[in-house]
Amino acid sequence: MSEAKFNIGKIVNTHGIRGEVKVVRITDFEDRFTPGNKVYLQDENNYKPLTIDTHRVHKGFDLIQFKGYGNINDVEAFKGLMLSIDEDQLTDLEEDAYYYHEIVGCKVITTDGAELGKVKEILSPGANDVWVVQRVKAKDLLIPYIEQVVKEVDIDNQLIKIQLMEGMLD
Repeated sequence: MSEAKFNIGKIVNTHGIRGEVKVVRITDFEDRFTPGNKVYLQDENNYKPLTIDTHRVHKGFDLIQFKGYGNINDVEAFKGLMLSIDEDQLTDLEEDAYYYHEIVGCKVITTDGAELGKVKEILSPGANDVWVVQRVKAKDLLIPYIEQVVKEVDIDNQLIKIQLMEGMLD
């Protein structure tokens, strides 16, 4: 088991009486929840390995049952906890695609060198992701992850270069 863990979902409730849990997905990869896959239940700094027994999508939530947990009483304590995977379970991405953990924390500068702040979170409202940049003594800046704005992403140096569009700093 590797040290680094990456969150893929949060258990928000139980579902029914047969041990299913309702999960809010924090990953673009639905195959993370394929039956037979191993995930880790994060309780403070402890990680408990669990194997997915069944998975289905219902009303926008992932409903998951774990092997050996066939009763609501077995999973009641899981509410509010995160599900994670190991670093070696990460999927290779196509070019110009990044994991959230690679972007969050990167310094953002303009094409003419002005420092704007650091990416503090990523939102996924629809057609494209929006990177939230925390600025010093100014309100957060919302950067759409589109070709016209994001010009360069250097993960190794934790640096993102953007082209400001009219009205972005307002």
